[in-house]
Amino acid sequence: MKAHPREVLLGARSAPLLPVCDHYSGVEARMRKSLQLQAELQQAFGTCVMDVTLDCEDGAPVGGEAEHAALVAELARTAPPGARVAVRVHAVDHPAFASDVAQIVAQAGQRLCHVMVPKVESVDDVAQAVAAIDAAGGADLPLHVLIESPRAVHHAFEIAAHPRVQSLSFGLMDFVSAHGGAVPAQAMTSTGQFTHPLVVRAKLEVASAAHAWGKVPAHGVVTEIADRAALREAARRAAREFGYTRMWSIHPDQVLPIVEAFAPDAAEVEQAQSVLEAALRADWGPVNVGGVLHDRASYRYWWQVIERAHRTGRPLGSTMKALLDA
Repeated sequence: MKAHPREVLLGARSAPLLPVCDHYSGVEARMRKSLQLQAELQQAFGTCVMDVTLDCEDGAPVGGEAEHAALVAELARTAPPGARVAVRVHAVDHPAFASDVAQIVAQAGQRLCHVMVPKVESVDDVAQAVAAIDAAGGADLPLHVLIESPRAVHHAFEIAAHPRVQSLSFGLMDFVSAHGGAVPAQAMTSTGQFTHPLVVRAKLEVASAAHAWGKVPAHGVVTEIADRAALREAARRAAREFGYTRMWSIHPDQVLPIVEAFAPDAAEVEQAQSVLEAALRADWGPVNVGGVLHDRASYRYWWQVIERAHRTGRPLGSTMKALLDA
C-alpha cells in the first residue's frame, strides 16, 4: 500500500486534527444542551464540528467549586458515546485547581478529549498541570492552554514546545486587562481586537508559536453574541489573516457561523481535489495542472484544505474520501 498523504506531506510534526469550533459552557442546563447540539451537528455534518468544553473556571460559583466539579465529572462521564467533551479547570495557582483535577480526571478522564488549563504563564505552569493530571490517572490526556498575559505571550514558543500541549488559545479579555488600562476597552470588541497593535502582535505570536511546534492555534471569543455579522467577520479574519485553525464559541448561535468561516470554499475544495488526484497519479512527483507547476510543497497545502473540508462537513469526491478513511 502506498504511503498516506499525511505521512508523505506533513511528517511527524503535523498538527492534530481537531474540530474547528470549541464551545464553552458552564451552567448545567447549557452544558447539557451543548452536548445535545454536538450530537445533532455530528449527525447533520457527518463529522464532529465542535468540541464541548465544560467550564469550571467561569462556570463554578465562588464557594461552590467542589460541587460544580462533581457536576462536570458526572456530565463528562455520562456523555453520549463518541462525544468529544473536555473540561476547563481552574488555573494552577487557584485553590480549586488540585481538587478540580483530582475529582474530574479521576472520575471521567477516560471520557475527556483534553483538559484546558487557563492563565498559563510559563512552561513551569504546564509541568505543574501535567503532574497533577498524571497523578489523577490522566497520563494520556492532552493539554490545551490559554495564553492571557504579556508574560505568557513572551513564553508562547516554550509553552507550545511542551509535548503534552496540543493547542494554544488566545485569551483576549484577560490579555487586555493585564495592561493596567494601557489598552482601551475597544480592543476587546470584535473589530478592535484586530486593529490594536499590542493585541494584533499577541495574536500573531500565539498562532506562530503553535504552528512552529505542530500545535493547534485557537482563536478566542467574540462577546457580541447577538451580532452574527460581527462574529462571522471576526472568525473569517482569524482564519484567513491571523493563521488560526480553531475558534471558541460561547453561545450556541455562534457555532455554525464559526464552522462556516473556517471551512474552505467550494472552488478551493475543487482545486485541491484536482491537484491531489494529479499528484497521486504522478506518485507525488511534480505535475502541471492548468498551466501551474505543483510539487510536494503545494501538495501539502492542498491536502490541508481537504482535511479542513472534511472537518467542516464539506462534500468531497470518492478519491479524497477513501484517503481520509484510510
